[in-house]
Amino acid sequence: MTAESDLAFDPWDPAFLADPYPAYAELRERGRVHWFEPTNQWLVPHHADVSALLRERRLGRTYQHRFTHEEFGRTAPPPEQEPFHTLNDHGMLDLEPPDHTRIRRLVSKAFTPRTVERLKPYVEGLAADLVSALVDAGGGDLLRDVAEPLPVAVIAEMLGIPESDRAPLRPWSADICGMYELKPSGESATKAVRASVEFSEYLRELIAERRAKPGDDLVSGLIAAHDEDDRLTEQEMISTCVLLLNAGHEATVNSTVNGWAALFRNPGQLAALRADHSLVPSAVEELMRYDTPLQLFERWVLDDIEIDGTVIPRGAEIAMLFGSANHDPAVFTDPARLDLTRADNPHISFSAGIHYCIGAPLARIELAASMRALLEKAPTLRPTEEPKRKPNFVIRGLEGLVVEV
Repeated sequence: MTAESDLAFDPWDPAFLADPYPAYAELRERGRVHWFEPTNQWLVPHHADVSALLRERRLGRTYQHRFTHEEFGRTAPPPEQEPFHTLNDHGMLDLEPPDHTRIRRLVSKAFTPRTVERLKPYVEGLAADLVSALVDAGGGDLLRDVAEPLPVAVIAEMLGIPESDRAPLRPWSADICGMYELKPSGESATKAVRASVEFSEYLRELIAERRAKPGDDLVSGLIAAHDEDDRLTEQEMISTCVLLLNAGHEATVNSTVNGWAALFRNPGQLAALRADHSLVPSAVEELMRYDTPLQLFERWVLDDIEIDGTVIPRGAEIAMLFGSANHDPAVFTDPARLDLTRADNPHISFSAGIHYCIGAPLARIELAASMRALLEKAPTLRPTEEPKRKPNFVIRGLEGLVVEV
């Protein structure tokens, strides 16, 4: 165990945010678990430990299914943040069994391999249209023009959100996701609460419309669940839709721009990909490993656990460092090197265990579709300026990626 004052880990330092991977290497070299005082968390940097802890039932995304805040030694969130926490706490990502099991069983019906495969022509057609527009314009912002609109449109289509209503979805999502950063500011909390209220009100109206006039969308499917074991409350339905929208595009958006920024920095790998489009599937996996869109995943300790001789008590919080785990040389040969042909690639960018990303097959289709469209329609794509990284740590992405054709 290493004390916080001895660590290079600093999630608010612009230099660290620009490239956290050297600091991760130091963390891995210095031990398997580290106490980080600024956030009162135990940092876990090794792939083997992160992978095991994601499956560890003595940890939980919530503790409220077993303890009150007081029993767990925690303070309840401030009352003014209640709309955000109500929305967040009823989504399956922040629930544990049996509620998690019930909701995931229902939602998973929309993400079966067969269902997702049926979406492939729609995803590929939309990706082709977006890239064609980018090419016709001679270039633009890859984030704004391709990376964002593709997954937002796909998940909105699945949920049955009309095209005319989609403009606020991305801003709502960004404001809500601001609360997942370490020690979010008061301004971030205010934005998240406002977005939570507005998004919830919109979905409440949409659910009422679908009750009166069902369609073949996911919201109608959630309403139509007649099995008492699967039936969702209205709040669970709202929280599930928000989670699917947020999780259904945040990682894909950031993987797209992080990936292309990495390709531009590695021209030899980009040239190999342009010469051989059959590398796309392995390139998608390697780019998600190389610059991970979700850098950290938190879990509460529900019962004491021990890591490398350090007892972590009930009530503590563990921060699993996905970005570090995905660069662990114990698992990945030469992890700092981008290798689009990497065959053995057990990255954990989609998490693991009961909270494994339910939309992973769809995300892979979206990432491959936009990559193929860009390779085919914009073979000379290049950046026109150095991309600016968002001042975030947990959700790693760019402010934009300006390109020309």
